[in-house]
Amino acid sequence: MTENLTKQAFIEKVFDYENEKEWHYKGDTPCIIDFWAEWCGPCKAVGPVLEELSDEYADKVKIYKVNTETEQELAGVFGIRSIPSLLFVPVGEKPQMAAGALPKESFVQAFKDVLGVDPITA
Repeated sequence: MTENLTKQAFIEKVFDYENEKEWHYKGDTPCIIDFWAEWCGPCKAVGPVLEELSDEYADKVKIYKVNTETEQELAGVFGIRSIPSLLFVPVGEKPQMAAGALPKESFVQAFKDVLGVDPITA
């Protein structure tokens, strides 16, 4: 299940950008963060894909969502200018940003290449 993040939850679970200068991911499981908005058509297309992936990768990848309308400061910190924007956050490495509505196969590939998480095999 995806989880919506407020600024406070982001600081607690992902990165305390107010007090730390160097990126330091607080989680012990890789995550992706979907920056989205209610009015965004492509965001609505990505939503169900992320829900599906959150079920399939439940113990391997956390999937967070940040509403750029209600969390404008967070969007600003990451320089979000177009949505959806997706931040792929591996454990112990720098995050990577991707923009646009990605198909499921692209997420699976990014999970493998960026997050180091092998594809789920049925």
